[in-house]
Amino acid sequence: MTDYPDTLLFIDGTWQEGAAGRTLAVENPATGRQIGTVSVAEESDLERAMVSAERGFRLWSRTPARERAAVLTRAAALVRERVDVIAPIVTLEQGKLLAESRAEVLVAADVMDWFAGEAVRTYGRVVPARDLAVSQTVLREPVGPVVAFSPWNFPINQLVRKLSAAVATGCSVVAKAPEETPASPAALVTAFQDAGLPAGVMSLVYGDPAAISSYLLAHPVARKVTFTGSTTVGKQLAALAGTHMLRVSMELGGHAPVIVAGDADVDSAVRQLVAGKFRNAGQVCISPTRFLVDASIYDRFTSAFASAAEALTVGDGLLDGTTMGPLANPRRTRAMDQLVADALDQGAELLAGGERVGDVGELYRPTVLGHVPASARAMNEEPFGPLALMTPYTGLDAAIAEANRLPYGLASYAFTESSATAHRISQELEVGMLSINHLGLALPETPNGGVKDSGFGAEGGTEAVDSYLTTKLVSHRH
Repeated sequence: MTDYPDTLLFIDGTWQEGAAGRTLAVENPATGRQIGTVSVAEESDLERAMVSAERGFRLWSRTPARERAAVLTRAAALVRERVDVIAPIVTLEQGKLLAESRAEVLVAADVMDWFAGEAVRTYGRVVPARDLAVSQTVLREPVGPVVAFSPWNFPINQLVRKLSAAVATGCSVVAKAPEETPASPAALVTAFQDAGLPAGVMSLVYGDPAAISSYLLAHPVARKVTFTGSTTVGKQLAALAGTHMLRVSMELGGHAPVIVAGDADVDSAVRQLVAGKFRNAGQVCISPTRFLVDASIYDRFTSAFASAAEALTVGDGLLDGTTMGPLANPRRTRAMDQLVADALDQGAELLAGGERVGDVGELYRPTVLGHVPASARAMNEEPFGPLALMTPYTGLDAAIAEANRLPYGLASYAFTESSATAHRISQELEVGMLSINHLGLALPETPNGGVKDSGFGAEGGTEAVDSYLTTKLVSHRH
């Protein structure tokens, strides 16, 4: 069993306490017990991080792309070697199943390898000139020091995309990782350090989120901010970034609709969607949430889904036999209680779950609600928990209208055997991602991002490096 380490700040190539020596407690959500501490950054620590980022950018932006790629490749290899040490840390501080933590760590290594390849493919272009004595070249250059904010639900995988994009393109980065889950991001940064990333290119801080964001975004060294988290906070950061003309990329909240057509393979859909819904206890921005099921198969689908949900075993993610871990913090448990109670008060039908498990930790049963009215809070607010909302529909027009009703536009899913239905859904859903007949999103090589209130920019695929690069035209008369 891995011991849980106390987490320090990483600034200018060294691990250190905050200037005032303050710490915050870190708890295991499965037990509610403190397992360690995380250091708190003071303003002087943030200033040192930004000064080192400016120095690190001058060095790293002039480092050849192949050398940057080599660091990413070495770091990826170290992450894979350390998976059996890092994965239990993720589970201890975040709660997810150990198997899910292992998968998160290994996917992070794949992300690093992907960006290593992208590092040497930040191509410019030649624009044919009107005068044969002139050459017109478009160059792609790193934007500058990046400020990155990542959430607790995937403490490694949300951060690794930002760190890897910065490293690949020649940017330096100061990252604020979540205080609830600090040790696994620290393990990721250690891999970059051990892979030979120069001091100053990457810093990692923790502390008061509002104070840190206000200081870092207003700092004259900063050139870009990247954030993954709630829509409310994302809008606040985007507004603050706008006052300082910072480049921005945002992956914000979602409320993923699932259209299950009458001709869908019900058994396959249920099997995949139950696994997708209750992965990480539903604390996934792309988690399938609003199930819009054709009325002709509604009873069959909801019955099978509820039975599969009830068969899951909720418990400590480190224990054998557990098939869904706890919620990550008491805020999520309270939110589940409130959302379920509101929906039931408005006439929803309880098909499975709907209550906590025991009185220790943040364990909550996988919950399925049927015939949920559109007025219920859960149908309008991102539940971010193990809550599946079932609603029958008649006619594809009604399903598409409900799918597009909310201001969110991150992920969506559809199950149908009809190519015509699939084509129409792909044309009319207002989302950044759509997966049909399987759950195939958030791969390193595919764009990951949303539209409307779900943000802008992508954190996967070839699009991921765009917001870390600027465009420079060089027009040269020879």
